[in-house]
Amino acid sequence: MGDQSFDLIIIGGGPGGYVAAIRAAQLGLQVALVERDNLGGICLNWGCIPSKALLRNAEVVRLVRDAKDYGISIEKFSADYAAAQARSRVVSNRLVKGVEFLMKKNKIQVIKGEAMLTARDRVEISHAIDRADDGRALTAKNIILATGARARSIPGLTFDGTNVISSREALELKQVPNPIVVIGASAVGMEFATIFRSYGAEVTVLEMLPHLLPREDADVSIEFEKAVKKAGINFRVGAKVERATHRGGKVQLQVSANGATETIDAEKVLVAVGVQPNVENLGLEKLGVELERGAIKVDDYGRTNVPGIYAIGDVTMKLALAHVASAQGVLAAETLAGKATRPLDLNNVPRCTYASPQVASLGLTEQQAKDAGHEVRVGKFQFRANGKALGINEYEGFVKLVVDKKYGEILGAHLIGPEVTDLTGELSLAKSMELTPEELAHAVHAHPTLTEVIAEAALDSMGMAIHQ
Repeated sequence: MGDQSFDLIIIGGGPGGYVAAIRAAQLGLQVALVERDNLGGICLNWGCIPSKALLRNAEVVRLVRDAKDYGISIEKFSADYAAAQARSRVVSNRLVKGVEFLMKKNKIQVIKGEAMLTARDRVEISHAIDRADDGRALTAKNIILATGARARSIPGLTFDGTNVISSREALELKQVPNPIVVIGASAVGMEFATIFRSYGAEVTVLEMLPHLLPREDADVSIEFEKAVKKAGINFRVGAKVERATHRGGKVQLQVSANGATETIDAEKVLVAVGVQPNVENLGLEKLGVELERGAIKVDDYGRTNVPGIYAIGDVTMKLALAHVASAQGVLAAETLAGKATRPLDLNNVPRCTYASPQVASLGLTEQQAKDAGHEVRVGKFQFRANGKALGINEYEGFVKLVVDKKYGEILGAHLIGPEVTDLTGELSLAKSMELTPEELAHAVHAHPTLTEVIAEAALDSMGMAIHQ
């Protein structure tokens, strides 16, 4: 079989790869997409989407448990976690089928198998689902690598899929593990801690750094710790696992924290300490594609050091978020198609944690802004003074804006509270358009809505908050 030629070959069908494929097809390019598993990547299949479905189930469980707050009496109720897990798979599968439809609609040729670059413009397929594709060779002027990343383990706690698990195995569980230890207090770890605690599990979170959600603004992390403690989630910060022992189908951890050592038993240990890029077995070494700290090194447009080869998403480790991968995919597709483009400013990209309470942020923390030499003004407004928050009975938390005192530039935004992940769009737009707090506050926000807290925080940064 001779080589089949395309304008663009994309390796990896996650939120970076499939979005890049659609945008390239819209621009008139003939596109092939190679994916070894389901379309949608980790995000749709074993990450963002099924975990958010489980978080919604957990929220409903908490609402039912607290029904008396709404004047509703429920004598007894049972929460079937297996049903919640099954619903998460239905949600995931529906979206995967949607992506499959979009591939057909945009006339993108999808090849299920593993891909390796054998030349700068040539890809060979192996282990194909369809035997006719096995050994097939594809050529293209441009290639986008969108192979994503996988969970990273830590020394002494190698994933075994049974007692020591990653988020992938956690999403396959049909019963709530009890007790469970979560190692790593970033978004993934805290979201699973929320899920399992909502279903009654004894949860302990271990974090090496001084705070939970350690990359967030310190005020947010401290507020989050108060909420987590109130929810009954145990946690240790400044903690290190010294030794792990497997006994009787369980794991015993020896943990040191704040000068003390303790032993913690767990049915399962979920390791959520980050991800590592999937760069192996792609032929990158042979072609001389440059890596940086294990990730593919790219410029602001997704170009590698090898002409015609691009990389996007988690494999670049610029910022390992699905929406970043999608934005990078559009940028790379438009760049290689010859469209006028501009680099993606990661300072304007929202970072979201869908735990309880939700946390969202973009730009610099207050400390980062000061360390960068800015003289700052801070605007802050509490949700407990907001009518919508009180009405829905979720009023803990705040919106905090970090503003450059001299120029009025919004340097950072930090939110904790009800549905704050959905409030980031306005702030991302404001920051991208270089709006000032005065302009943000001047926009009329509907009442009663949670968005009013953003306007009040903007006013507070100028000493003009109305409701505090």
